[in-house]
Formats: sequence, C-alpha cells, structure tokens
Amino acid sequence: MKARSPYDVRVAVTDFTDQASDQPESKPPAGPTISLRDRLVPPMPDGALWGWLGPLLIAAFGAILRFVNLGHPHAVMFDETYYAKDALALTTFGAEHNVVKDADKIIMGGGTGIWQQCAPAEVDKCASYVVHPPLGKWMIGAGEQLFGMTPFGWRFAAAVVGVASILILARTARRMTRSTMLGCLAGLLLAVEGLHLVLSRTALLDIFLMFWVLAGFACLVADRDHARTRLVDWYENSPLSDRGPHLGPRPWRIAAGLCLGAACAVKWSGVFFLIAFTVLTLAWDAGARRAVGLRRPYTGMIHKDLTGAILSLGLLPVLTYVVSWAGWFASAGGWGRNWAQATSQGPGFFVFDSLRSWLSYHVQVLGFHTGLATPHNYQSEPWTWPLLLRPVAFFYESPKGSCGADSCSQAVLGVGTPVIWYGGLAALVAMIAWYVATRDWRAGAVLLAYAAGWLPWFYWAIADNRTMFLFYAIPMVPFMILAIVLAAGLILGPVSATPVRRMVGAAVVGAFALLALVNFWWLYPVLTGELIPYAEWSSRMLFKKGWI
Repeated sequence: MKARSPYDVRVAVTDFTDQASDQPESKPPAGPTISLRDRLVPPMPDGALWGWLGPLLIAAFGAILRFVNLGHPHAVMFDETYYAKDALALTTFGAEHNVVKDADKIIMGGGTGIWQQCAPAEVDKCASYVVHPPLGKWMIGAGEQLFGMTPFGWRFAAAVVGVASILILARTARRMTRSTMLGCLAGLLLAVEGLHLVLSRTALLDIFLMFWVLAGFACLVADRDHARTRLVDWYENSPLSDRGPHLGPRPWRIAAGLCLGAACAVKWSGVFFLIAFTVLTLAWDAGARRAVGLRRPYTGMIHKDLTGAILSLGLLPVLTYVVSWAGWFASAGGWGRNWAQATSQGPGFFVFDSLRSWLSYHVQVLGFHTGLATPHNYQSEPWTWPLLLRPVAFFYESPKGSCGADSCSQAVLGVGTPVIWYGGLAALVAMIAWYVATRDWRAGAVLLAYAAGWLPWFYWAIADNRTMFLFYAIPMVPFMILAIVLAAGLILGPVSATPVRRMVGAAVVGAFALLALVNFWWLYPVLTGELIPYAEWSSRMLFKKGWI
C-alpha cells in the first residue's frame, strides 16, 4: 500500500458549483467527505435508461420540427444555388463542375441537363473554382443520391446532422453536469433554436461545421472522464511517481481528432476549434495530474500525454482533411488539377504534381478569403451577432390573396430565437464570473469554445473588412446553450439546498424554458416559409430596420 498525499481522500462533498474542480485541497475541510475518485470523476446520475431515453425523445421532437415539410419552400434558397449543385457534381464527377445558364430553373423543372460540356482532352476547362473544402458537399450529395435532385434531397443531410447534434448536446450536457434533466434542457433549447432550425432545413455548409465541432468537443469531454478514471486506477494501485503514468490508448481523443479534422474539411474556420480544443484537452490532462497530487504535473503531461495528443489532434486531422479531397485527386476534372501533364511524366511525377497542384489551389483559396469584401444586403459584423441585429433572409415571396388577406408573405429568415440568444448572453457573463471565482473546468471550456467560434471573425472584420453573415455564428450556438444550462444548474442549486431554494430555482429555469418555447412558436412561421398575412409577418420582425 503506497503512501498518500495529504489531500487524496479527505475532500469536502461538493455541489454543482465545484464538484469537478482541478484545484487540490492542501488541508481537508470539515464536513462530509468523498473519495478522490468521486471528486475527479463524479458518478453519473442514476437511471441510465432515462439518460438515453430522455435525450432521444428530445431529439425525436427536434426531428419532427426539421423533417416535416422539409422540401418546402420548393425553391433554391440563398446559397443552396452553389452547394446543391456542387454536391451533385462531386457525386457525378468527383469534383465540382461548371453548370449552364439557368441551371436552377432546369433543376426546379425536373431536368438534369445542367452541366457544361467539354471534350475529354479539355475536361479541366469545365472545372468549377470553389473556395470551401469538399466534405460538407459530399454529405449534401449523399442526400441527393438517396432522394434525388430535389429540395428534400439536398436538405436531407442537413436535417440529419441537425437532429444528431441535438442528441449529442443533450448527452454532453448530461456528462458535464451529471444531471439528466439539465442534459435534456440543453437538447430542448437546441431543438427550438431558430438559427439551428433554419440551417437544419437548408443546404448550406455551416450546419455541418457546427456538427463536427460539437462532436469533437463531446468526444474530448468523454475522453476527460475516461482518462481521469485510468489515472485514479493507477493512483490507487501503483507506486507513486513525480510525473504519473502513460494513460494508454485514448479512443475518444482519436475520435475527436477525426471529428475536428472533418470540421476543417467542411470549412477552414474549423481549425480555430481544433487549436482551442487541443490546448483544452492538454490543460485537462495537466490538471488531472495536479489534482491527484503529483509533484510535476505539467512535465508529466508533456512527457506522457503530449505525443498522443499530437498524433490524435495533429496528424489525424490533417489526414482526415486530405482524404476528404479524394474525389479531386482521383478526377481529371478538378480545378487546377493539371491531370494531363501529371500523367504524361510517369507515376512519380504524377504524385508530386498532384500535391503541387493541390497546394497551389489552396494558396488561391487563401487569397480569395483574405480579400473577400464584396458588399451584401444581409451582411453583418461579428460583434452584432449575439444581439441578432441583422439576420439573413434565405427566402421571401409575397403571393397575392392566397392567405385570406390582401397581402401575403412567405419567408425563411435565418435568425436565432431571441429569448435563447439574449439569455445566452447573460449566461456567458455568468460563466466569466464563475470561472474567475472557482476555475470550474466547465465554465472555462464553454467560454473557450465560444471564443474560438467568434473572436477570429473580429480580425477579418477589422483587417480585411470581410463580408460576413449571422449564420457564421452557428458553431457558437451549442456552447451558448451549454452556458445557459450551466447557469441553470447554479440557479437550481445543489441537492442539499433548502426546498424553498430548489423550488424557486426550478420555477426560474422552467419559466425560461417556457419563454423559449413560446418565442420559438411565435417565430416558427417565418423560419419555415409558412404562408401568412403580411401583417403577421411584419409583427414578427423584432427589429424592423435590421430584420427586413
């Protein structure tokens, strides 16, 4: 039996606010005690069945909202004009392909002859120059292959990942809070979040970026628990050392690397989350070693954890990103592919020239993004996003007299549910105060993830005057909701709180959830293209100047 540090087994019972703190106690406080294992890896709540059934029911509710009438409006909405056709090109040619004039009208008329024709020797002249990696478009293309080149077909994959993200967020919030109820609250808020709903019903790339970022984060939260369990197992059964052990294979961190590599393969902005989450997981590793009382926790992290992290969150995302371009590498018709010259010089030169052409393509794309400053009616600056000042009208028509009124409106407005977004702002401020006061890992993780999705856009707005839109904020939304849920846990108070405190807390949290549902219900017609009188549409425009 090895000797223990003075703070390994006599740690005060913690409540919601500090149960997972990485700060060791130098002197055991008075009161009930729990083991080091329960402090580092608090037990999950009882009722594993409801831990899955509750989130699944919430996800089913979200699926109804997203799949019912998914093909409506029966039109090409906003940037679907690019991604729906690019997705079909990938599944047809392996790379994006130029289309003929009025391709959207041909598609909506049921036609398929939308591609420019080139001679086999000049196929590269039909290549389309695109500025985003291909994975999101491959995912859209999967839906088109299943259900055809129709609005339902090109929106199907977005709806699937939208529903899946509700389930992932609910399960992740449950793991972070050790509360099934709070996990379900997180899933419910995402299900009724307006911007998430609109993007789940539209063939744009941003919903896929959000999905892979959230999935990567969820994997790292699971890895945190599993790594700490192994560390406590070692602590209880092995001789002490200054640095601690290797923690063995970490499949959840490998999965996180795959997910975050996929995020980068949808949009390059995924790299900011990859960097932030790599720093975060290494900080968790060092914090765990410090929490068990190791004398050299940071050295231990560097020697025992860093190499695995580099492989999982460095090399693996790069490989995932490269693989996502397999269609471009295998096709003669990709932009800048230079296939004919490469094949004429033998296999060695073919590989070299393929990589050279691929890198040259990326340099061109980087230049495009750096100088992208074309004005747009619905553009907005990133500091306005949390206030929902300028959403994007994805679709608007005004049919005459078909809604029981003289003037009618049919709109899809890409805007968040204001109760959730403004409540999220308050919750994020609370997370800052909570983290400063307690260094709670959950508050820090949420703040870092939100910052990774928001702050980089400030640079482009100031340095490049880049054209940006509110829906670029969708990867921030799950973390905004996590902030709300963590704040809800603080409002509810610990299990040991007085019945009056718990009752008041439950009333406040329940009232907020009800307000979010009512606000979503009120906006629903202008989120899904319902035909309503113009007066009703106008009444739902919260900020007349910015929303119209």
